[in-house]
Amino acid sequence: MATSTTNAQIGEGREGPAPKRGADSDGRRRRGALLHRLDIKGAPYVFVAPFFIVFAAFSFYPLVYTSWISLHRVELATLDMMEWVAFDNYVELWGDSRFWNALGNTITIGVISTVPQLLMALGLAHLLNYKMRGSLFFRVASLVPYATSVGAAALVFTMIFERDFGMINWGLGLFGVDPVNWEGDKWPAQFAISTIVIWRWTGYNALLYLAAMQAIPAERYEAAAIDGASRWKQFTNVTVPGIRSTVVFTIVLSTIGATQLFGEPLIFGQGPNGISGGVDNQYQTLGLLLYEEGWKNYQMGRSATVAWAMFLLLLIAFAAQALFKRLRSRTS
Repeated sequence: MATSTTNAQIGEGREGPAPKRGADSDGRRRRGALLHRLDIKGAPYVFVAPFFIVFAAFSFYPLVYTSWISLHRVELATLDMMEWVAFDNYVELWGDSRFWNALGNTITIGVISTVPQLLMALGLAHLLNYKMRGSLFFRVASLVPYATSVGAAALVFTMIFERDFGMINWGLGLFGVDPVNWEGDKWPAQFAISTIVIWRWTGYNALLYLAAMQAIPAERYEAAAIDGASRWKQFTNVTVPGIRSTVVFTIVLSTIGATQLFGEPLIFGQGPNGISGGVDNQYQTLGLLLYEEGWKNYQMGRSATVAWAMFLLLLIAFAAQALFKRLRSRTS
């Protein structure tokens, strides 16, 4: 009896006191609850973290770095040698007639291309919304221009609008109309560039409208038909209000695209000397002015200033749109 007691004491001295099962289970329970809370609260941040990492690396950092460059005088060949000039680039840009010319061209081309494009997309979506044979084929075909490269589209339309051998002037000649200098004159050139934009983006916007139209409950059309509303009344009083948010979305996208218009006018105006924007800058956009300052004049500071001017113009446009929407909601 004494020997067994002594052995038990020796074993206890070597291994220590026996663990308490109740304390261990409580600790594991608390750790499990903590991991569960971290999983519930932290998992969403883990899932969205890749987007924010990519956004910070390829969007936010270039935006901040461009703003820093715009406050310096720096050339393309010597980006590591910057001269601080504060807001001198912005002051010079404000007094530069080329900037105001490019701004005016951007606005006019944007209006000429956006308004017909969205109206045509709305009408096309309304037609595709009806049940008809081959509707899938027409829906897929409407995306073909969007899937086409901007370079290929611009080159084809450049040949179509060519002054001496273009198809458009050939067709006008059949009616006794003199050839139009589509590239040399201001308004014909802007109309031709707008045609490229309309051709590429109408089908894309039409599918957006079509998806929104198909989400409208059929009961609304049935109620309107019972009330004696015609097809046109159903379109204006049911369809258009039902897709209003999508229309606003496409207007925002078109505004951003018009402000950043670059590929179409660049390829359309590539003459033998690589002239972009026309001989008299008659269709030079803000995107082409940015390109000219940075990669032709090698003035990266002024190029960054143009980029930030484009960004500020978008902010002003969206602020004006939000203010107009708020005033309209108050009056209604």
